[in-house]
Amino acid sequence: MAAAFAEIGRARPLSLKTSREITVAVMGAGSRGQTYTEYGKLFPGTLKVVAVSDIQKERCDSMGRLWKIPQERCFGDFREMLAAGRKGKLADVLIVSLPDDLHYEAAMAAMRQGYDILLEKPMAQTVRECRALLERQHETGVMVAVGHVLRYSPYFRALKGALDRGLVGEVVNIQHQEPVQWAHMAHSFVRGNWHNSKASTPMIVAKSCHDLDILRWLIGRRCVRVSAEGSVALFRHENRPAGAPPRCTDGCPHEKFCPYSAINIYVRQHRHLYVFDLPRKFTSAQILKKLRTTDYGRCIYDMDNDQPDHIVTTLLFEGGVTASFTLDAFTPWGGRRTRVMGTMGYIEGDGTTFTLHRFDTGRSYPWSFKPTDEGNYKDSGHGGGDLQLIRDFLEAVDTRDFSRLSSSFDDSVEGHVMGFACERSRLCGRKVVVAMR
Repeated sequence: MAAAFAEIGRARPLSLKTSREITVAVMGAGSRGQTYTEYGKLFPGTLKVVAVSDIQKERCDSMGRLWKIPQERCFGDFREMLAAGRKGKLADVLIVSLPDDLHYEAAMAAMRQGYDILLEKPMAQTVRECRALLERQHETGVMVAVGHVLRYSPYFRALKGALDRGLVGEVVNIQHQEPVQWAHMAHSFVRGNWHNSKASTPMIVAKSCHDLDILRWLIGRRCVRVSAEGSVALFRHENRPAGAPPRCTDGCPHEKFCPYSAINIYVRQHRHLYVFDLPRKFTSAQILKKLRTTDYGRCIYDMDNDQPDHIVTTLLFEGGVTASFTLDAFTPWGGRRTRVMGTMGYIEGDGTTFTLHRFDTGRSYPWSFKPTDEGNYKDSGHGGGDLQLIRDFLEAVDTRDFSRLSSSFDDSVEGHVMGFACERSRLCGRKVVVAMR
């Protein structure tokens, strides 16, 4: 048992030797586009960005300078890049890291042009669009990897390895929690780009398609039925304190005592500042200027948000395996928590470490991440999953072996369909069948 457990903890090398330098076009040069292309700087000769598009000229120009991209390959709207590629692809692969509501349009057009694609999640805004993407992928035969980065992190790969090796026997039930963290909830899902489900996607898809995908992957069976409850408990107009102005910067009498104050989150704590495109050496005055002109400075109780700040979901999988998933905004920390109940053992993990408890011997086996010689996975996002996804994607493109990806596009679509089914259940108050067709 000890030997089998030790084997699951061996992370794949982060470095990769490709037969050629794979060229990349990037749609959306924001946080995700920058993160994914960082791999090419860490491991030269594997990836080279040769075209970029972003409607924010500073971001487009910044990536252009970093990769020495000719001006004629730096575009504004992503449709300009697609138009330029009609006479031939601009690169081997395309990274789609645009705002959520543009993923579907960009990916559908790019597949038609023959690009292999790394598509940031969520892939689309409706079940119908998800199915259309899958049909287009089957039709064109291109490779599409979805940014389900958690699958690629050493932690979740080790957890999956333990289950696949039967170290808990047969899986019977999984309890999984995503603690969003209070400031992250306020930043991204009340003030930020994902505050409105109609403009982006429902919270359980926008934030938690990662988690539903992880549950589907760990269990290895189709999800057949879901049930969900949840609502907006706190961030509502009727909870706005008396005398609170539209912006935290307008002299709010409650500002010093409100943890959700924009001044508290951005100026005092310096959280989530990447959205402001600040210079390397910034001042508080520069942050305050952004708060006076963007939604990030508005009163947390004065937004048009509709994303629930708590969700409880139950899921039934083929063979009677069950799972429960909760999304919670009101936690002091982020990171996933997972409990696996099997016929021969139990696992409990916190997103960084986990412990296997065996029923037959009474022994416990702890797992924790061990850095590799090529760099610490923890230094990259999502517990190392960001860069490992790029590594595996490049390997799959280079070898034309789609199995190098831990998730087929079919499975990724199913995870999204599960999310939309959960949202439908939450809104209608009934159990919902997960239908792939």
